[in-house]
Amino acid sequence: MKIKSIETFSTRNISIVRVKTDDGFEGYGQLATYHANISAMVLHQQVAPYALGADAERIADLVDKVVEGEHKFPGSYVCRAVGGLDTALWDLHGKRAGLSVCELLGGTPRAIGVYGSSMRRNISPADEAERLQRLQAEQGFRAFKIRIGNNFGRDIDVYPGRTEQVVAAVRKAIGDDTSLYVDANSGFTPRRAIEVGRMLEQQGVCHYEEPCPYPELEWTKQVTDALDVAVTGGEQDTDMAHWKRMISMHAVDIVQPDICYIGGLSRALEVAKLAQYAGMTCTPHAANHSMVTVFTMHMVAAIPNAGTFMEYSIESDSWTESLFTSKLQVSNGQVQVPDGPGWGVTINPEWLEKADYQISQI
Repeated sequence: MKIKSIETFSTRNISIVRVKTDDGFEGYGQLATYHANISAMVLHQQVAPYALGADAERIADLVDKVVEGEHKFPGSYVCRAVGGLDTALWDLHGKRAGLSVCELLGGTPRAIGVYGSSMRRNISPADEAERLQRLQAEQGFRAFKIRIGNNFGRDIDVYPGRTEQVVAAVRKAIGDDTSLYVDANSGFTPRRAIEVGRMLEQQGVCHYEEPCPYPELEWTKQVTDALDVAVTGGEQDTDMAHWKRMISMHAVDIVQPDICYIGGLSRALEVAKLAQYAGMTCTPHAANHSMVTVFTMHMVAAIPNAGTFMEYSIESDSWTESLFTSKLQVSNGQVQVPDGPGWGVTINPEWLEKADYQISQI
């Protein structure tokens, strides 16, 4: 089974990948979101030459060959591009076998618990608390994540005191029985991160994401060692040597690979296994309603060291609105893993028709 063609359907934010093989099967995947049209260019120019004519059954080996072959271009764009190939091949294999990707991994499609993930810092503590309380009542969420600090803020909050105010307001609104996660998005130096962490412990927060700038593993480890609240991170990281170092030094308590950022499901599974061997939980990053959420659902329903809840955005992004023919639904704080072959979802043909099209083929 050889790869015959690689097609992309791109907008600025999303690029869907379709891979076809010489035996007549096809699969759909997705490049990482944001500037996806640039990632599509990388896919056709730097990834396709390795993939066309290659054995479609050896997904992980092919992905490794691409990343190693493009060693002069380490980092995000090559990984974003090869992730589109990887995820399309997993879909193709599932359809060929008549199994969901979850089942290919040894899991069973089921309802999984999700945490409602807020993406907003431009919201007042009172308004954030009100909307989470409302979603809790309407959709049964048993966990939420909110934003604290400021993105790469280096100890500068959105405004003085917001971090403390929003944590207190949300905790009061959702109650003590609902799990509360926070995300600092690389916002603090170790001193301030530890200070904030002490406050989070008092508020019963169970997940403290990316407290320090993510490249600074030693900074993050200082925070992890000082606190009882679980420190998490890894969404931005793409280099497997960096992941091995992060896990071996226990820079975080919980690892959070993003399937689309890291280079696909195969590489995310490798991180999950490394974490499992180290006795660590894996809670992948999935911050929007593109295919990354679908990929992640299949993964967490199959790996043995998945966290209690999976990330599920509570925001409405216009650029994901019409991507699928049917939408995922939260009920009683859970979302059902699609049980059809492959990823189990159908890309809206009208969305594909409006996107910019490219093809690489033998």
